[in-house]
Amino acid sequence: MSARDHDDDGNLFRDAIGRVRPLAREHDALPERPRPAPEPEQSRLDEARVRDELLTHAIDPGAIELGDEISYLKQGQSQRLLQKLRRGQFSVRAEIDLHEMSVAVAREAVRMFIDDCRRHGELCVRIVHGKGLRSKAHGPVLKQMTDTLLRQRGDVLAFTSARPAEGGTGAVIVLLRHA
Repeated sequence: MSARDHDDDGNLFRDAIGRVRPLAREHDALPERPRPAPEPEQSRLDEARVRDELLTHAIDPGAIELGDEISYLKQGQSQRLLQKLRRGQFSVRAEIDLHEMSVAVAREAVRMFIDDCRRHGELCVRIVHGKGLRSKAHGPVLKQMTDTLLRQRGDVLAFTSARPAEGGTGAVIVLLRHA
């Protein structure tokens, strides 16, 4: 297309449209409305969902700690030893978490953990077994296994459920005999 054809097309267009009047840009422009602040809609929905779940949860968190404590004192040991352990007067030197383990794996892990702790002179340890909230009718399986296993060991002097800040009834603090 040549420049002359282009000019002819422009003339044809202007003839077809007729007379036009340019708009005054400053006076005729619509004022821009302020945009609303962004709303974190998904975050608000997530928070509402969590609140609803907490209000309708089938487990009463207040009842979890009551009556679930376990403790043991080896025969011949002073009751004062267990009291000191309950009060947190011993420094926890090592910890193992049994969550997501099967009973067989957890039993072997606890056995190896205690043996290793004694070899290294770590005599106050924490075993996190969980509260058994997903165990349903079977009760807290890993907690029961931990209780039974620790009572059978000759090198365990005492154990008690941890204080709430240290795991509560989902963990035990264990005092071991010197090697």
